[in-house]
Amino acid sequence: MAERIWDKYISARDREISEAAGYRKRGGLGKRPAILVVDMFYNFTGDVPKPILESVGEWRSSCGEEGWAAVYKTAELLKAARAKNLPIIYSNAQRRADGQDSGRWIAKNHRAMEKAKSSVLGTEICKEVAPEPKDFQVHKLKPSMFFGTPLVSILNDLDVDTVLVAGLVTSGCVRATVTDAFSYNFSVGVIEDCCGDRWEVSHAVTLFEMDAKYADVISLQETKEYLGAIEGFSLPDNIMEKTH
Repeated sequence: MAERIWDKYISARDREISEAAGYRKRGGLGKRPAILVVDMFYNFTGDVPKPILESVGEWRSSCGEEGWAAVYKTAELLKAARAKNLPIIYSNAQRRADGQDSGRWIAKNHRAMEKAKSSVLGTEICKEVAPEPKDFQVHKLKPSMFFGTPLVSILNDLDVDTVLVAGLVTSGCVRATVTDAFSYNFSVGVIEDCCGDRWEVSHAVTLFEMDAKYADVISLQETKEYLGAIEGFSLPDNIMEKTH
């Protein structure tokens, strides 16, 4: 079996338990996937690629170069998805200037009110994976893309049966989105190369846990092969033209 990113963190005991309990079965993916791009904002990468400790000095939530690696791989994913005319749905997280909609986010970090000194906004989606006019965006204020957003309605309207998840950070908003997608009975694929985290252990162990229970954790190459084998969508360029 090919080595997985979590292997060096998972003990022999835990591997044995996982196997004995029946985990790691492939759940499988459906025929009508959508791409979910979770929080690929400059807040989580910094405005330019830098080693993480250097980046965190200015952008407290940055994943540094690991975050940028996920961005570049996601750009490849989006190219493959658009070739199949798949729905692509982004989260955005624009906030009030006075912070009154921040909720509990500010309670767990003593640098929470800092703003990076940059010409780009932290909540701006990285230009390398910027949405195109046909893509969807949902505005979220909490970890999951599903919480308090119309995401389920959008997916149901498009007759989506599978979500392929890319984003930042793996142990936070990616995981929350994946567990909610599972709860709504979507088949879920987590694209390992297209996710990143500021903590190596959290990234690896979260992928292990999601792969065990909620999703199939797959590589970008596996995702491209899967997309190449499906029929794709026939979404109209302009639904208003379709209805008149």
